[in-house]
Amino acid sequence: MLDIGTPRREPDSERRWCEKVTVIFTNTGGRPVTDGAVTFGTHIIGPLGTDWATLTSSEPLPVPIDAGQAREKTWTVCVDAWRVPLGMHIETRDVSVKWE
Repeated sequence: MLDIGTPRREPDSERRWCEKVTVIFTNTGGRPVTDGAVTFGTHIIGPLGTDWATLTSSEPLPVPIDAGQAREKTWTVCVDAWRVPLGMHIETRDVSVKWE
């Protein structure tokens, strides 16, 4: 079993269409995790707080993660700049994983 910690987000000060997302993965199973991917759901938020769209992107898991161990990794998650007009921003709220 691979537990996903709550993502910590940090805005990119120069690009409103990007942010740094840090996640801790904890292997609570009895075997090492040796392969997999993490998928991010990034929400595009309007100036009044309206959630306009959710876009997904995937990255490889930081493997191996041995049984009983945790691994932390930070990714820069971006969407196309044209999707985030002036006054809007992104929030990567959703994180899911598939592993072996």
